[in-house]
Amino acid sequence: MRHIAIIGSGPAGYYTAEAAQKLWGDGVRVDIFDMLPVPYGLIRTGVAPDHQSIKGVSKRYEGTALTDNVRFVGNVTIGRDISVDELQGCYDAVVLATGAPNDRLAGISGEALGNVFGSAAFVGWYNGHPQFAKLDPDLSGRSAVVIGNGNVALDVARILAKTNDEFSGSDIVCHALDALQRSRIEQVTILGRRGPHQIAMTPKELGELAHLTKACPRVEPDDLPSEGEDAFLEPGQRKSVAHLRGFAAIPEAFRADKPIEITFDFYASPKAILGSDKVEGIEVERTVLDADGRARGTGETYIIPCSLVVTAIGYKSSPIPGVPFEDGEGRFANVDGRILPGLYCVGWARRGPSGTIGTNRPDGFAVVERIAEDIESAALTTGNKRGRAAFDDLALQRGIDVVTFRDWQKIDAAEVGRARDGSPREKFVDVDQMIAARDQ
Repeated sequence: MRHIAIIGSGPAGYYTAEAAQKLWGDGVRVDIFDMLPVPYGLIRTGVAPDHQSIKGVSKRYEGTALTDNVRFVGNVTIGRDISVDELQGCYDAVVLATGAPNDRLAGISGEALGNVFGSAAFVGWYNGHPQFAKLDPDLSGRSAVVIGNGNVALDVARILAKTNDEFSGSDIVCHALDALQRSRIEQVTILGRRGPHQIAMTPKELGELAHLTKACPRVEPDDLPSEGEDAFLEPGQRKSVAHLRGFAAIPEAFRADKPIEITFDFYASPKAILGSDKVEGIEVERTVLDADGRARGTGETYIIPCSLVVTAIGYKSSPIPGVPFEDGEGRFANVDGRILPGLYCVGWARRGPSGTIGTNRPDGFAVVERIAEDIESAALTTGNKRGRAAFDDLALQRGIDVVTFRDWQKIDAAEVGRARDGSPREKFVDVDQMIAARDQ
């Protein structure tokens, strides 16, 4: 019998469990650990609340979770309740699937000012992550700046610009919905150091901006390369740039009926966030691209007045004591998913924050192949460890209150039962509330 522990219950974790099942069948037992009492990681707290079709992938993971040889072990914090070394003493292999939950810093002055947030925190706030539920951003100003040219920046801008009715069918949490309903923001600027051809925004997400009730996107025609240059782009990128060209062509008469504007400010590098206690503006330097496509400052600067800044420039994993970590890359040090004997990583914890949800499936299957190779070569021995039985003994000794997948189903049912009209659920945003719902 193989015993595998997976730390992290997001897509990478469940795809790895699925791969282990397919390879070893009934000959494997997999425990999936998470610090929260609820599974699915960024599917629950990172994917935009108005993108319910994407969140639906969790149904696939539920099929894996309900099998006899896979167990969800929620409400267990690695490093506090049990160490990685102790898990390695219990299981044949330990796989880190912790994702990349922390914001990368922009590295400019003023980041510590009030009402400046990283996207992990801001997205966590409107998605109900317990760590960020009390963030309380001030939305009483007129202007917000979002730094970044990827889909997360788009999500933040779109959420800031939507009306209450446009959130129908979403699972945005009530505290965020109430705050957004009172918002006075009428200008959202998306800053990008490079140009339209270098964006990391997908066509679907860009296209949504053209259909907002009260908001209209704006692109300066002069920022767009000549249309003939689009032919050198990948098909998906061409579609994205086509949306930008469409935004640039929107007539001013149409904009007059849209009180909120979402402006794409390309070739713009943030230099400093300005203010005394709270953000009051952002200093930006105009850029040009060199021959290698890298942004280079021109020395020309200007200031955008704003009262809210959200940085959406990437994420990094959380280091774990005793586990080699590449701080510059924001991931665990590894070679093809191998960190140390018996210790592996997968998904964003392995490769950094790149790729889509689906990218994690082949990654999960690949790391299980590595584990199998190590078992076959005797680099990893199995048969002497007790897996979940050994962990359960430790949990009993330490009084760890483990939440199982059946417990999660009770929490899930309670969230669905307390949903407002038109919403699939109202999430609990506090761990104690989650545990109380389980115990009902």
